[in-house]
Amino acid sequence: MPDIKTVGVLGCGLMGSGIAQVAAGAGYRTVVREVSDALNERGKANITKSLDKLVEKGKLTKEDQDAALGRLGFTTAVRDLAGCDVVIEAVTEDLDLKNSLWRELDGVCGPDTIFASNTSSLTIAAMAAATKRADRFVGLHFFNPVPLMKLVEVVRTVTTSQQTFDRAIAFARSLGKEAIAAKDSSGFIVNLLLVPYLLDAIRAVEHGVGTVADIDKGMVLGTGHPMGPFTLLDFVGLDTTYRIAEIMFTEYREPRYAPPPLLRRMVVAGMFGKKSGKGFYDYSTNPPTVADLGL
Repeated sequence: MPDIKTVGVLGCGLMGSGIAQVAAGAGYRTVVREVSDALNERGKANITKSLDKLVEKGKLTKEDQDAALGRLGFTTAVRDLAGCDVVIEAVTEDLDLKNSLWRELDGVCGPDTIFASNTSSLTIAAMAAATKRADRFVGLHFFNPVPLMKLVEVVRTVTTSQQTFDRAIAFARSLGKEAIAAKDSSGFIVNLLLVPYLLDAIRAVEHGVGTVADIDKGMVLGTGHPMGPFTLLDFVGLDTTYRIAEIMFTEYREPRYAPPPLLRRMVVAGMFGKKSGKGFYDYSTNPPTVADLGL
C-alpha cells in the first residue's frame, strides 16, 4: 500500500475545517470539498483565524502557518478528490446524503484510497455497504475543536481489513492525535457514555432536581469536569445533540437515548445553543446568563 500523502475532506464546516487544518498542519496536501465557493471561503477563513490564534500564542510559527495554508486546496467538485489517499467525510448526520457522496467517490477514487467517516452516531457499516470497498472503510471520529482535542476514535467494522485499520491508526497518530480503537456501534465509546449523561442533565432540570446553573456548577466542582453539561450542550449544539440522540435511540431502543421533551421544544424554537445566541444560556449578555426556559 502506498503511503498517505494527500488527504481529502468532505465538508468544511466546524469539524471539516478543523480536520483539514490538522491534516495540512501535519504536512499532508489537503483537498477540501464543499457545495459552494462561499462555504469554501468561510471554511478557509475559519482555518486562517484558528492558525492566527496559534501563532499569537507562540504555538506555531508564521512560516509553519504559511506552509499549512499552502498545502490546502478547495473545490466544489467531488471528482477533485480522486487522487486522495484517504478521504474523510464530515457532512451533516444524514445517512442518505453521506452514502450518495460515498457512491460518487467510489467511482472516481483509486483502489487503495481509504474512506473514513467522522460520524458521531451513525454506524460505519451502513456507509461501507454503499461502496465496493467495505474492507477499506473506517470511522475516524474527531472531537471539537479538532485542532485542540487530542482524541480520535478509530472505528473498525466487521468488514474493515487489518491493513486498513492499521493505516488509519498510524494516520491518526501522524496528526498528533491519541487514537483509541472502537467497535462499530452507534455512538462508539465516547458518545455511548456522554449522550445519556447530557440527556439525564436535561431530565434533572425538567424534574426540578436543580437549576441549570447549579447542575453545571455541581458537575464542574464535584467531579472535575472542565464544563458542566448545559455549557457543553450549548457548545455542541442542541440541534446536533437532538439529532444524535434520535439516531442512537433508533439504533438501541433504550429510553436513556430518547431526547427529553424539553430538548425537543428548544430545538423547535431555534434555541440551538451558542451558535444561535441562546440555548440553556443566553449569550446576548456578558457573561452569559441562564435562559428563561419556562419551567
